[in-house]
Amino acid sequence: MLFTHDTECSLIAAAALVNTAGRDGELLPDIAALDAFYLRHAYSGRHEHTDAELRAVRELRPRLRRIWYADPPEIVAVVNGLLLEHQALPQLIEHDDLPYHLHAVPRDAPLATRIAVEAAMAMADLVRAGELSRLRICEYPDCDNVVIDLSRNRSRRFCEAGCGNRAAVTAYRARRAAGRS
Repeated sequence: MLFTHDTECSLIAAAALVNTAGRDGELLPDIAALDAFYLRHAYSGRHEHTDAELRAVRELRPRLRRIWYADPPEIVAVVNGLLLEHQALPQLIEHDDLPYHLHAVPRDAPLATRIAVEAAMAMADLVRAGELSRLRICEYPDCDNVVIDLSRNRSRRFCEAGCGNRAAVTAYRARRAAGRS
């Protein structure tokens, strides 16, 4: 593990949220999709299951996406802006059989607020550790999904949308075609 468990989970969830607004259309189309996202990324606390909550979570995506394209001073500005806007006050919390970890807003804060602050706190850890190079854009042609590379050797190149498999199939077919020539 490169970072604490909660940091890694928040980084993965932030990238997944950004990628729900992909070139393939809206991947967070309704409350059921938000429910699945909430469960998949093990969020706890308040979840209203409303259209307003869904809109608030969707509206967070462009701000988080900016982090992947920004230089360090702009990343710091986005992170500090999110923390200030949501009045983050870090505290050690223990819940749901998880060891002590940081929460910076109450568990009854709106879901979009918790996602924003958890992502900002995780990005702050990346900045502090000098690990911003782990924020990448998928290398598959025509894919603009974001990637968080948590591999030890910093080798992750593709997003979670199957681009790595598509790249491998394309390379395999090119090798087979070259072998027939």
